[in-house]
Amino acid sequence: MKKIMVCREKDPAETRVALVPADVRKLVGMGFAVSVASGAGVKSGFADAAYEAAGATVVADETGGISSAEIVLRILKPESAAGLSRDALHVSYLDPFNEKGLLADFASAGVQAVSLEMIPRTTLAQKMDVQSSQTSLAGYVAVLKAASRLPKILPMMVTPAGTIQPARVFVIGVGVAGLQAIATAKRLGARVDAFDTRPVVEEQVKSLGANFVKIDLGDMGQTEQGYAKQLTPEQLAKQQEAQAKVCERADIVITTAKVFGRKAPRLITKDVVARMREGAVIVDMAVATGGNVEGSVPGRDVVTDNGVVIVSGDELEREVPRDASLMLSGNITAFLTHFYDREAREFKVRRDDEIMRGCLLTSGGAIVHERFKA
Repeated sequence: MKKIMVCREKDPAETRVALVPADVRKLVGMGFAVSVASGAGVKSGFADAAYEAAGATVVADETGGISSAEIVLRILKPESAAGLSRDALHVSYLDPFNEKGLLADFASAGVQAVSLEMIPRTTLAQKMDVQSSQTSLAGYVAVLKAASRLPKILPMMVTPAGTIQPARVFVIGVGVAGLQAIATAKRLGARVDAFDTRPVVEEQVKSLGANFVKIDLGDMGQTEQGYAKQLTPEQLAKQQEAQAKVCERADIVITTAKVFGRKAPRLITKDVVARMREGAVIVDMAVATGGNVEGSVPGRDVVTDNGVVIVSGDELEREVPRDASLMLSGNITAFLTHFYDREAREFKVRRDDEIMRGCLLTSGGAIVHERFKA
């Protein structure tokens, strides 16, 4: 397998592209034949001419390119497996926990479907981890969006007219996005507090110069994938009240808490928002999966009765599409390179490999991933 097709994203809100010209050049040099749909990289700043200069073939007929490709690359999940050839490898985000019908369609079409978000979060697969690369950028953008809506500056400033105190930022959830949000807020001069249900991250928070808020929730930990474990109702209530006290004095609150494959936990209720100061800004980065903040709306900012702004933090990496595409393309290229047989000069689906076992959902006309077989 070495004929690659890079699709143009159909969602008008999507600004990224699955492969950038620099990585196309690497893959062509390895022996891959790369075709790119015309206009695929325009929103992220990569013209068709740049792909041609890198050795790709730019095609106007995307449907024909997909049907003749052995490997199809895109970012967002397709509506169906229509147009893909049997045994083709399809690589994209697939949202497998919520798209059982799409998985069944891939299986019946005989397509080998790889879900980018299911790539194991291991040391070996670190270069392929799209979740980390994209949420890191989202954490950075979250701080900038909040700062742009805040009616005050972030750093302390001493002037002849008086001293301006630094803004207070509270980050809830210290995964990749949270750590980047902390680092960005600190670089901008804010005073930062952070909380996570995993006590193990306290050292990381302190290393960035932030204060770790301690809330005793009893037995906690993290999953094998590095995500926080789901809280019990009692633990969640205790966390909400303790966080409310920090939110009351915060100028910016950024929530990043997601539970992989499940609805996001509700961390900030309307009662807590009502206790916050006028002009405060909340960025809900889990808005697309149910929201950490009561009252947040996907794709739209909300101003509450007491003047708190709740910002929709869905897919914030799309607001820096060039770098988001560079990182995503690097992840996908690392995946293709890992399974590339240099002697045969082609890509091979090695199902005995732990990385492939973790992200290959369908193959040979069936759903093969253990978590989705049933």
